[in-house]
Amino acid sequence: MNTKTRVINYILSLLIGLNFIGITEAKEKVVDITAFGANSGDGSDTAPAVCAALEQCKKIRARKLVFPKGRYDFRPDRASEKYVYVSNNDESLKRIAFLLSGIENLEIDGQGSEFIFHGFIAPFVLDHAKNITLKNFSMDWVRTFHSEGVILDVKDDSVDVFFSEQFPYRIENGTLVFTDSDRIVYPFGSWLEFDSRKRETAYQAQDYGTRQNIQAQEISKGRVRLMRPKLKATVGNVFVFGAGHRLCPGITISDSINTKITGVNIYHCGGMGVIVQRSNNIELDQVKVTPSLNSGRILSITADATHFVNCTGKIIMSNCLFENQKDDATNIHGIYARIIKQLAPNEIEVKLVHPQQHGFDFIKPGIKLELVHSPSIITYGEAVVKSVLRLNKEFTRVVFKADLPKEMVEGDAVASLEGYPEVNINHCIIRNNRARGILLGSRAKMVIEDNTFHTPGAAILFEGDARYWYEQAGVRDCIIRRNLFDNCNFGVWGNACIQVGSGIEKSCQAISRYNRGIVIDDNTFRIFDPRLLNIYSVDGLIFRNNKIEKSIDYPAQNQNAKPFEINNCDNVKIEEK
Repeated sequence: MNTKTRVINYILSLLIGLNFIGITEAKEKVVDITAFGANSGDGSDTAPAVCAALEQCKKIRARKLVFPKGRYDFRPDRASEKYVYVSNNDESLKRIAFLLSGIENLEIDGQGSEFIFHGFIAPFVLDHAKNITLKNFSMDWVRTFHSEGVILDVKDDSVDVFFSEQFPYRIENGTLVFTDSDRIVYPFGSWLEFDSRKRETAYQAQDYGTRQNIQAQEISKGRVRLMRPKLKATVGNVFVFGAGHRLCPGITISDSINTKITGVNIYHCGGMGVIVQRSNNIELDQVKVTPSLNSGRILSITADATHFVNCTGKIIMSNCLFENQKDDATNIHGIYARIIKQLAPNEIEVKLVHPQQHGFDFIKPGIKLELVHSPSIITYGEAVVKSVLRLNKEFTRVVFKADLPKEMVEGDAVASLEGYPEVNINHCIIRNNRARGILLGSRAKMVIEDNTFHTPGAAILFEGDARYWYEQAGVRDCIIRRNLFDNCNFGVWGNACIQVGSGIEKSCQAISRYNRGIVIDDNTFRIFDPRLLNIYSVDGLIFRNNKIEKSIDYPAQNQNAKPFEINNCDNVKIEEK
């Protein structure tokens, strides 16, 4: 070995040694929350301690923030504050318990702790964070954002409901108002009947409208008579009065990279359980959205269990339980912005139409957008963005590098073409919630395997539209295999176990082929309702090797309906056993 080689090897060994020392030192940087004044079990506010601990973690580049096992309470009074736009939830100036802004390479380990929140506070917000792991804790509220009442008596013009002390209320000007121990008002929206024995939405139950002025009178302590004619309900069941807003999602992840959530139980929150937007790589393992066993509540959280918007990389959900939430288990999609007017051959003004998409900035210089006819959702062009001027949370002006197609008209839409997430949902249980199971809209590979579905609506829905929700979808490669579909469609939120619900105008369905490349293979359908598949405007679907089992677990309905309703599709192959 010559001298030059020895020198090179010596330098390499020094570099490897320095790197090893750096890694070792980093691994030793563990921050204990109790060092910042947090006390478990005494009811004191942990939010200030978390704020200080996160600052220290950022300063020393700590690898881990640990909570000795116990109960930790969080109040909004001295929590961090940030105005947050959250897609499909409600924007607001939020008080935040764990604000992870710009933090990298940190694991927060609850070690089995209970995180208990008080009032209008958002537990976790990850903003431009990287390599974050959240693990081993549960989340719940002292006073939930929804309310539940047991149905005691039903008459033609009224219904008597009993509210436990868990759901404080008052009668104000002859109307029902929900409060907490501090007399803070908890607005409610629609209300829905749940079967108290099966712990699921009542058979064929429908939402009652979002009426804040329900005429009411107190008959005795806890017993309230609601004045509403022709109300259908069953004595012994439970009315769930849904939260009027989605102000406090459980875990909000924005513009972040590599996030893992494992061993986390979300017993309640005032919005979606996990909402991820404009982020890359997210993994959920052994995440449970479920009511706390000790609470006696029938509802877990007040909206979707999970939701992913304009994400990239990979979305993996494994060994999760999503049950009894007030909306779907997941929805994966992009965002369409509506073209309001053309300002120049290469310039347009666009609007984020749905109120829960306001402030969702996804148009950046250099990215490629698709141009879409709204009625058909057919893509007719692509354009690269040159510059962007945001006017406000609704309106943005966009200049492109080249002139736009002449067929573009006001009312069309644009959406990002900058990548879609690969999705794998496996070994999950999805049941007893309101509405549907999973809504699929990524154009990358999607694999849905080895899951169990028991939903009152469609278990799997392919959606997307550019006229109402403005959610970009259109799958291209989706495999649905080895799942159990157990008595789905016992409610009113679907017309088949697996269905297409894209918002394509009927006059355009013959020419649009929005969803493509769907394989439904080796699943078991346990059904009391014969409707298995309802699709339109699909190019390429295979239904094969699936087992159909008849069930008598629910009253028979739609017995004359077709198992397969297929309209305006190409290359569909149905292989029945």
